[in-house]
Amino acid sequence: MRKTTVALTFLATLAAGTGLTAMAAPADAGAPERGRGTNVLVVGIDSRAGLSAAEKRRLNVGGKGCNCTDVMLLVHLSQDERRASVVSIPRDSYVAYAQDSEPARLGKINGAYALGGRPLTVKTVEKATGLRIDHYLETGFTGFEATVDNLGGAVVCTTEPLKDDNSGLDIPAGVHRVDGRGALRYVRARHITKRPGDLGRMRRQQRTVSDLLTKLTGEGALADPLSTARTVRTLLKTVRTDDRTDLEDLVRIGWAVGRLSARQTEFATVPLKEFDHRVPGVGSTLLWHDARAQALWAALAADRPITGDPRIQPVGEAATPANPPWIAVRVDHAKTAAALRKSNFAVTDTSKNAPAVRPAGPPVVRYAPGRDDEAATLAAALPGARLEAVPGHDAGFDVAVGTGPATVRTVTYDRNVADGAPATGDRLGCAGTMGRPGTPTGPAPAKPHTG
Repeated sequence: MRKTTVALTFLATLAAGTGLTAMAAPADAGAPERGRGTNVLVVGIDSRAGLSAAEKRRLNVGGKGCNCTDVMLLVHLSQDERRASVVSIPRDSYVAYAQDSEPARLGKINGAYALGGRPLTVKTVEKATGLRIDHYLETGFTGFEATVDNLGGAVVCTTEPLKDDNSGLDIPAGVHRVDGRGALRYVRARHITKRPGDLGRMRRQQRTVSDLLTKLTGEGALADPLSTARTVRTLLKTVRTDDRTDLEDLVRIGWAVGRLSARQTEFATVPLKEFDHRVPGVGSTLLWHDARAQALWAALAADRPITGDPRIQPVGEAATPANPPWIAVRVDHAKTAAALRKSNFAVTDTSKNAPAVRPAGPPVVRYAPGRDDEAATLAAALPGARLEAVPGHDAGFDVAVGTGPATVRTVTYDRNVADGAPATGDRLGCAGTMGRPGTPTGPAPAKPHTG
């Protein structure tokens, strides 16, 4: 089974915010013309070469590698160094490879590396996006563990328990301090019940990038050229660059990113229109949403922000953060129960046990703390409902219809909105996700290596 290579998530934080335009190589023949700002392609390769059986067990990375790009981030650096946009490109994106063949060969974007290594990977991304790639960074997924440990650990967070046997992730709701192994489990997980597949995983990777950037900036690791050089030397133990990117370049990158606030970084995933497009001989693939994806690449080409652009991610009036079929609801009013069932909620009609005297006012929704996405989804379907988080409540949601009207409206769940819509780092990171988190729990991270 394929496992994610995730060392690149940290690299994206260093790729954000640099003025590398003057250092880019001359345009190749046939490559897209340079736009405003700079584009850096950061990839992780799915390879287990050199890992012993014991290392594979320790890191939960069994299986066979594909020698393909398992994770791909396109980092756009604005010309004025005041904004960085990080876009996750799903590995199963179905695209045309940039090969000299007619008709063009189609396949998953991660397969370009196996066919033609770095050159074909870069050219395929350029062909698919219309953007010129100025710099390229590559690493194996095991490098992520060492990088996090060398930098003193990381903080991860979740509003609900997360468990994935494949990656070894098993954490309760809250904010957690983790070492490199724990961070690796968090960003690799893709078999979580309510956020299965790559979209949820890519969002967690983006959150990790944002929080690592906040950590480095807060600790002064990128505060000046000397401290940045120390950080870069640590990274270069696990990072491979192209022939246009050297130590001096990365120091300039890191120093620039140290001047960015979380509000000046933004993250998104390429909008998708089909999540299981079957192709004979290729398997299950992902199709980009033509209009939304083109709007995303056009914004980057024009050096514009991607957050707040309705052409990239239009949000419907009743868009919800959770999928109604995931939400088990007990409703004590037959008509309301039937209406919510038509909106695809998992409804149990408990009207036979309804109280003889109903509470005054609109419906009341009671649920366990930490189920905010589901509660917000149910509230969107029941305009005016009162939400009550009840400690010790079970996993279901109870709707008590009151004396007031219980209007039910149809809600729309869009996985692009829930897991990949453009968001700034201050909203995406743990501080934005969890409010103001308390002291992280978990083992103390490894001490940084400064050699």
